[in-house]
Amino acid sequence: MRLLLATICFLLFCYITPAQTKTSATKTSTAAASVNRPKLVVGIVIDQMRWDYLYRYYDRYAADGGFKRFLNQGFSCENTMIPYVPTITACGHTCIYTGSVPAIHGIIGNGWYDPQKRRSVYCTEDTAETTVGAAAGTPGAMSPRNMFVTTIGDELKLATNFKSKVIGVAVKDRGGILPAGHSADAAYWYDSRNGNWITSTYYMNELPKWVQDFNARKLVDKYYAMGWNTLYPINTYTQSTADEKPYEGKPLGAEQKGFPYDLKKFTNTNYGAVCSTPYGNVITLEMAKEALVNEQLGADNVTDLLAISFSSPDYIGHAFGPNSVEQEDDYLRLDKDLGGFFNFLDAKVGKGQYLVFLSADHAVAHVPGFMKEHKLPGGTAPASRWLKELGSILSEKYGNGKLIIGNYNHQLYLDHNLIDSLKLDEAAIKKTIVKYLSRQPEVSRVFALDKLMEEPLTAKQRDMVANGYNQRLSGDIEVMLQSNYMEGGATGTTHSAWNPYDAHIPLLFYGWRIPVGKTNRETYMTDIAPTLAAMLRIQMPSGSVGAVIPEVVK
Repeated sequence: MRLLLATICFLLFCYITPAQTKTSATKTSTAAASVNRPKLVVGIVIDQMRWDYLYRYYDRYAADGGFKRFLNQGFSCENTMIPYVPTITACGHTCIYTGSVPAIHGIIGNGWYDPQKRRSVYCTEDTAETTVGAAAGTPGAMSPRNMFVTTIGDELKLATNFKSKVIGVAVKDRGGILPAGHSADAAYWYDSRNGNWITSTYYMNELPKWVQDFNARKLVDKYYAMGWNTLYPINTYTQSTADEKPYEGKPLGAEQKGFPYDLKKFTNTNYGAVCSTPYGNVITLEMAKEALVNEQLGADNVTDLLAISFSSPDYIGHAFGPNSVEQEDDYLRLDKDLGGFFNFLDAKVGKGQYLVFLSADHAVAHVPGFMKEHKLPGGTAPASRWLKELGSILSEKYGNGKLIIGNYNHQLYLDHNLIDSLKLDEAAIKKTIVKYLSRQPEVSRVFALDKLMEEPLTAKQRDMVANGYNQRLSGDIEVMLQSNYMEGGATGTTHSAWNPYDAHIPLLFYGWRIPVGKTNRETYMTDIAPTLAAMLRIQMPSGSVGAVIPEVVK
């Protein structure tokens, strides 16, 4: 009897086990098949875009342009803010793709003073690397090594065992390098010395043939020959000031006071001038298209990532300001360019097969001269005079006028080695500096950063300063200027402040599994990377502090 029972149990075991194995394998296969991802993720960062540009020019955007496609067929996070200061290019690009803040990722500005190296540092500088694609020099001695954390592209690489391709393209080196991340296949940027697209030995030792062929076309000369006139009759640009204003800069030559701009004179002599025209956006898109086609991005079922940054709006905005005909024309042209790019993606990757997001690294303040013209608060701050007067005060009080070693990103750096060698009271020196600056009418708040949590700031201001403060790299004293005040001269404008005019940016999603709609709930630049990670079902970047935007992923 026992033998019979044992035989029955053995036969049942043999029957059930394969069935269980088959069921288990089927479930695994089904689960794997259910992890759907788009063929391609395209990240678009517009260097210097105020959120209100979406609606300031809405009636003038083309029906088949990029912005109306985002707004009417995609999802818009209408109240997206930057959660740190300074609101600057390198920080913004890094935060978008890492979901992190300067306090963690280490990119605290376009440049800063490094107390350990005792010199100024550029955000993507890397003396271990050299230029690829042009003569040796600073333009190619670049890499992402100064960034302490991973990007969404790095995490995509990890999730696919490095089968995904990740490429960054931008006129500015930092706009191509930092978004692409550490493990990128390539980052390309524009060399204004010769009009070529270049890279560094961090990525490769020789440009691919397709990049060499693209450079040989010298597209910039083609656009110089066309000149820059307004896309539409200039009298229709009613959302802007008059074409010629004394507070506008002259990046295309002092003799050129307004439209039309003659660009022929720059042929073979000045390849950097194109950056201050909408043609900088055009050549960026052309380069991005070439990268997509030749590197076969989005051509198979392994998700790739293409990070594009449009640098020209920043060049144009700094010189002419957000109320200029030049910037309005720039955005009307960019809208049409983006519309054409969507059509290109539909044809090459497939409609509904790609996911696109668009945001900005920062916004921008109105030109101080424009504000004065309309009786609005704003002006310039005489930072050089302050430093000179502080030198005299410190010399008289402490016997040395060189105790301040740097002024970067609205922070003053003290020479700690000198202070220690002279056996001076550092806390007293900080109090002296704070007392002097607090009396300046252009200053809103000034405080020692080691006293940040004791300073009577609003919660938003305190959080933004804390998120931008990196203990190893940041300065000693924070200087906050009054609303719409900035360091600078009589023309042009800038960005970097905590205020909404610098910190309120667009955030748009379109394409693969994106619902149609919008939210006015406050979201943040740092939410982009974790939202993408949730949609792609991969790990968020290593320094991410953002949150998933549920309205986008539902």
